[in-house]
Amino acid sequence: MSDIVLTRTGWIPRVVRDGDGLRLQLGAGANANHDPRTFSFPISKAHLDVLRDDLARHLLLWVAVLPLCSAAGTEGPLDEDAAVALLDPILLGSPAEVDAFLRDVPTELITLVRYGADIALMERGQLVESLHAATEEADIQRAQTYVANRQRAKRGVVLAPLDEAVLKYVGHYIHGSTRPGRNPDAVDPELLPEVLAVVATAEQAAEGLEIHRDPRRGKHATDKQDWKRMTTAVEEALGRDHGRLAADAVRSVAFLICSEAADRTKNSPEPDRVVGPGAKTALTFTDEDGGDEQEWRANDSTQGAAAAFWAFVTEHSGNDVFTVEDKNLGEGVQVHFYADTAARVTTAVPGRNGAEPQYRVEYALVDGMSGYRALLDTFVGGGCAALDPHGPWMLDPEELERARKGRDLGKSRP
Repeated sequence: MSDIVLTRTGWIPRVVRDGDGLRLQLGAGANANHDPRTFSFPISKAHLDVLRDDLARHLLLWVAVLPLCSAAGTEGPLDEDAAVALLDPILLGSPAEVDAFLRDVPTELITLVRYGADIALMERGQLVESLHAATEEADIQRAQTYVANRQRAKRGVVLAPLDEAVLKYVGHYIHGSTRPGRNPDAVDPELLPEVLAVVATAEQAAEGLEIHRDPRRGKHATDKQDWKRMTTAVEEALGRDHGRLAADAVRSVAFLICSEAADRTKNSPEPDRVVGPGAKTALTFTDEDGGDEQEWRANDSTQGAAAAFWAFVTEHSGNDVFTVEDKNLGEGVQVHFYADTAARVTTAVPGRNGAEPQYRVEYALVDGMSGYRALLDTFVGGGCAALDPHGPWMLDPEELERARKGRDLGKSRP
């Protein structure tokens, strides 16, 4: 069993006595089962003395050895000769010699940031001096901030103090894709009023807009078209009233406002919009892809027809074609989610004396979920005869296909 000779906090390599010798031991990488791997290589008493007295040299040796551990992969051995070759140049050289040596050696500099390196000195290659205030305690957030700023710099993004404050408020200063929130304590109190003014502008722009659920994509999915509409409204308002805000800050505020709007409706039941004496009282819902069918009767259901249909769609999400039919009147609506189109079907010639009825089928384009909701509400409230405003309705499927392609081409144009 090895005796520990020198240890520091966290993952900083430790020195152990192995028989009559000393070895530097560190955990790095993982095996095929994702368990951490442990590596070690021999060092001398002179190296131990430096490691014990000089945290900066200890950290620099560590970040130079880490790439060798990565090269070992999930099963390979550490290249001990290469590791030993790092010892004298890093631990026994002068600061200038160490800096010159490390310019030609792969290192994980982000680790130095985590342990307090002066970033400006580090980026100038003055690694030893950059660690004059290094600590044994890692600051993960400092390293994450450094990476985020580097990535923004690569995109040519320069943040003003207000941009930084807005991103910190939303929770996107480090990770721009995380779930947004409101974090006033993360903002410099002097900048907080300006940040709140930015958010207030966004809230006013989104007033009256909603982000509904999209039952076509499951129980908790939101309507992408609604999201895009609200995003556009917020971004335009911020561009008008806060034109100096960086695009990153504008996007994050829009994301915040849209996420909050979606949360207000995500877990809410589909509202019943159709009431009155003319509304349908008995309908059949059919999943044309899966062959499932459900009867709905007003007297037997706690939901209105529209809410019940969208619940049926949610249960069969992933399918693309559904029908709502009033069998008593011989009319119905078929929706084609894959193409944003619909068909209304009416009985042209009733079936008599054993003959099959003949149906009239007309097609129309539909503008996303809002269009489908309006179409269904109109049908439930007044049947196929009330659907004329949702046209133009086309008898020829080829004419519908031409209209659909023309619409889709128009959407793809900038």
